[in-house]
Amino acid sequence: MTEPILQVKDLSVYYNKKKALNSVSLDFMPNEITALIGPSGSGKSTLLKAINRMGDLNPEVTTTGTVIYNSHNIYGPRTDTVELRKEIGMVFQQPNPFPMTIYENVVYGLRINGVKDKNILDEAVERSLIGASIWDEVKDRLHDSAIGLSGGQQQRVCVARVLATSPKIILLDEPTSALDPISAGKIEETLYGLKDKYTMLLVTRSMQQASRISERTGFFLGGDLIEFNETKKMFLSPEHQETEDYITGKFG
Repeated sequence: MTEPILQVKDLSVYYNKKKALNSVSLDFMPNEITALIGPSGSGKSTLLKAINRMGDLNPEVTTTGTVIYNSHNIYGPRTDTVELRKEIGMVFQQPNPFPMTIYENVVYGLRINGVKDKNILDEAVERSLIGASIWDEVKDRLHDSAIGLSGGQQQRVCVARVLATSPKIILLDEPTSALDPISAGKIEETLYGLKDKYTMLLVTRSMQQASRISERTGFFLGGDLIEFNETKKMFLSPEHQETEDYITGKFG
């Protein structure tokens, strides 16, 4: 029996007094893509941010419950958030490359962690850009600014930047929603090709994307986790009426 790589237990998140996530519990299995679906404001992105402790920076955010990773609660006092974010990387909705070269974007996390050896950095750049399916497009322009790339290329460089720190888990917050369909398709193929090595949590508005690339899907509504199941089961025979209504487009 495979053990979960990450366990969320009774997690609630409040913005000031407003509850954005309501006592959510779910397990994430290694080397799987789990899709998180639901209308805007249902708690999907809030869950991702809680797993990465991004609420720490916002005094209005209160988090209760536990997130177990590496056998301990990441909200415990011993957690080093810099180390945590190396192992749990994040890719955002809008491509956000730094205003520096493609090379420096990819090695950014390694440099912060004190890596100076050029051979190690060079190897990480090539490995990460290959992993993000963009090496062939940029290998001759690594020292050009990443800002000059197309949106889809920028997003794949952002994926490479996460891969460079050798994470165990990658959180993806609607990583294709700002892209044209061709670029979105390339990102999707990239993610599908990475799941042998990484565990991914994917917030998506696209039912098609969830059904194509995820093993499991969680459906959120109003801060509640309504249903969590194998993707095929959920899409073919959802257990809750709200899930069926959302999947078939009756609201959203």
